[in-house]
Amino acid sequence: MPRFRTLDDLDASGKRVLLRADLNVPVRDGRITDRTRIERLSPTIRELADKGARVIVCSHFDRPKGKRVPEMSLKPMVEALSASLGRPVAWADDCIGPEAEAAAAALKDGEVLLLENTRYHAGEEKNDPALAQGLAKLADVFVNDAFSAAHRAHSSTEGVARLLPPYAGRLMEAELKALDAALGNPARPVVAIVGGAKVSTKLDLLGNLSKKVDVLVIGGAMANTFLAAQGLSMGKSLQEAEMHETARTILKDAAAGGCKVLLPSDLVVAAQFAPNPPTRTVAVDSVPGDMMALDVGPDTVAAVEAELRKASTLVWNGPFGAFETPPFDAATVAVAQTVAALTASAGLKSIAGGGDTVSALKHAGVADRMTYVSAAGGAFLEWLEGKTLPGVAALEVA
Repeated sequence: MPRFRTLDDLDASGKRVLLRADLNVPVRDGRITDRTRIERLSPTIRELADKGARVIVCSHFDRPKGKRVPEMSLKPMVEALSASLGRPVAWADDCIGPEAEAAAAALKDGEVLLLENTRYHAGEEKNDPALAQGLAKLADVFVNDAFSAAHRAHSSTEGVARLLPPYAGRLMEAELKALDAALGNPARPVVAIVGGAKVSTKLDLLGNLSKKVDVLVIGGAMANTFLAAQGLSMGKSLQEAEMHETARTILKDAAAGGCKVLLPSDLVVAAQFAPNPPTRTVAVDSVPGDMMALDVGPDTVAAVEAELRKASTLVWNGPFGAFETPPFDAATVAVAQTVAALTASAGLKSIAGGGDTVSALKHAGVADRMTYVSAAGGAFLEWLEGKTLPGVAALEVA
């Protein structure tokens, strides 16, 4: 695991700390609909402030493309952040320049300031050195607590980390430790569950995991593509005919590398994709021509659970079926509950991430019973794909 400095290495008292957060939270009609990211960020801010730091928070929000778009302002976050922290949060109407500099200079030890959306500047997404320098001018040190934005080489994630002494915040630290436990230096055997709709969007992920894990479980509609690639008729099921050769190559490479691939043995099928239609459970070689596979069946669930009972580590990205639409959530919920039980009783290290995965685990009622659930989305996926994340690389120390 690369070495990086954490808050344990920072004497924060009296220092101006530029904290890169991810406050890109869901907002509807001017109201924040999910405060998870704010709540998870708060311990880092609170720790720094309690240690006497002058905390200057910056973040992007949505995609204003370098223009001031009023509905993409971070100003509504002031109240939410203040409520989460239990202390007032000051506001600056820009993230660089005279107003930001004056607001930062006015801070006293233990106080918190929120800057306006970094993406109001076109240079942010271009990693413009001038914007990075403008941000660096505000502070003495840089703390990155936005792993979810670490796969982007932007001025506020990568550029400024080259100009100020960089540290990982508590959220970043937890994420990096969890991912190291998942793939960097995992306890074996390692099982990976990969679901979702398309093989084409997860090629790099499947390729990298097949070299790193002991068992690769493939679910979701992408499993249909693997089954069809082996000559099975999938009826009206969603699958990618143009990916059959790629699917066969993935299976061949995995076998050559000693990675066991577990594909469904039975499927839950229906004539239409709608809530609670008539369904049948069939073997993978018996999908009717007028029906589509929308979940894996109980025999597949039992096979997956048998592998999990032998595992020490689980990495999970993607559901087994169309879990948002009952009854096609059955397999995902059943496996999720088994994972939660094994995490509690057998010490399974269970690490999951990706938007659909987090939603599925919440739906199953077990999101808080996993070892670690990443809310990072794209950054989590790119890490699993074996890619270097610029925002993480910039924190590394020799």
